[in-house]
Parts: sequence; C-alpha cells; structure tokens
Amino acid sequence: MPVQDKNVPLPDKALGDALSHVVHDAVRESLRDSLRTVLREELREELRAELSRATRKQRRKAALYAASGAVGLYAGAAAALTLGLVIALGLPGWAAALIVTALLAVAAVLMRNAARAERGGVPAAPKTPPTGGTAGFPTVPPSAGPGTPGTPETPGAGPPPPLAPKSRGPLE
Repeated sequence: MPVQDKNVPLPDKALGDALSHVVHDAVRESLRDSLRTVLREELREELRAELSRATRKQRRKAALYAASGAVGLYAGAAAALTLGLVIALGLPGWAAALIVTALLAVAAVLMRNAARAERGGVPAAPKTPPTGGTAGFPTVPPSAGPGTPGTPETPGAGPPPPLAPKSRGPLE
C-alpha cells in the first residue's frame, strides 16, 4: 500500500468536502432525533406525574365531599327522629311520624321548585299549550291589527285592554 505524502493534496478535494458535509449532516440529524426523543419522553413523564398529582388531589376532594354528604344525611335523619320524638310527647307515635314525613315531603317539593325556578327562587309559571289551529299551531285572531294579510284594516280594532286586578281583602 503506497503511503501518501502530506504535502500532496488529495486528488479530489470536492469529494472529500461533500463526504464531510454528508457525515456532518447525518450526525446533526441523528443528534436532533435523539434529542427530540429524549425531550418527548421527559415531557411525557413530567405530564404524567403532574396529572397523577392533580388526579390524586381531586380524588381526595371527591371522597371528602361524599363523606360530608353521608354524614349530612345521617344528621338530617337524626334531626327528623328528634323532631318526631318531641312531637310524640303530645301525640301518638304514628301521628308524629306522619307529621315529620309530611314536613320532609314539603321541604323536598320546595327545594325542587327552587331548583327549577327561572328567576331567583320563584317557581316558574306553568306554560299553557297553544289553543285552536291545526296540528298544534295557534290561529291568528281576526283583529291582529292593520297590515296583517287577510284582515281588514279597521281603526280601533285590536286586543282588549287588560283587566284591573281584583282586591281580595286585607289578608293578601
């Protein structure tokens, strides 16, 4: 094998430069891919640990709320029993139990109505279904006003004025 003199340049310097760039680019790409993989795995592990901590906190909070609800339920049952026993001092036991049951039922209905309310705890007015017409569609009254198709333009025609509220007496 012949030994090349250090003073003599390589016969094809461009080929050496191209090879150097290819190797350099391949190493850079390999390092970039390795770094991406390592960073992705590190980020995934960090997110998993953070989510695990957050889930643990939420699980503990949910368990405390559930326990609070159960203890509150037992406290309400004890209060109802106490009320029943106090009423039973003057009435028979069955009557006291009936009174407590009725009070609890009224409280449940009031709370349900408050939950359904549209404005500030006031029960919503019942919705009346449309009357007249066909297939559930309301009819247009003949005095719908001027410009309504199919109605004559009569001055003064329109809905009747609202009635004044009636007084029920001093105990309203």
